[in-house]
Amino acid sequence: MKTFSGNILKFLNWKIIGQFPNIKKSILIFAPHTSYLDAFYGKLYLNEIGINHKFISKKELFVFPGNFIMTKFGSIPVGRTIILNITKLLKEIKELHIVISPEGQITKATKWKKGFYHMANRANVPIIVGYMDFRKKEVGIKGVIHDTSNLKSVMQQINEMYKNVSGKHNENFALENIAKNFPPKLTKKQIKCN
Repeated sequence: MKTFSGNILKFLNWKIIGQFPNIKKSILIFAPHTSYLDAFYGKLYLNEIGINHKFISKKELFVFPGNFIMTKFGSIPVGRTIILNITKLLKEIKELHIVISPEGQITKATKWKKGFYHMANRANVPIIVGYMDFRKKEVGIKGVIHDTSNLKSVMQQINEMYKNVSGKHNENFALENIAKNFPPKLTKKQIKCN
């Protein structure tokens, strides 16, 4: 470990697994998100690997005095134009990783928020799949999704990468329900028969 943040991770018996990919811009998703401690360990990890990053956080956290803490933490509040704002930011800045938890909450969510997908697609940047496994005390990268042309395919890849990862409160971690949230499309012939 080369930084103070890395030494804290080491002191807490956490390991960094793998190398961060040589990518200048991305949407960096992290899961499971089942505890407020996720942000703590995630921030330590990101500081240790030394990438330029900004977090997307709930706007409710930006109320005084929390707004000072969240800004110092490197957070951007979610608002109605967040997808457009992030797309613009990624196009303007030479090197930046936007960090998002697609679950959108620490309670169980079987339907993940898809803003991360739309940001990556519009900004034409890959999705890096980061993780924190509290059972193994590991933090790192599971993989990179370069082709963001099909949402269902992206979600299937994400599900595959996260299937054996444990959150702090693992009972609150659920993968996207692909069958329920992406029902098969009916053909014209099937529609006529119904």
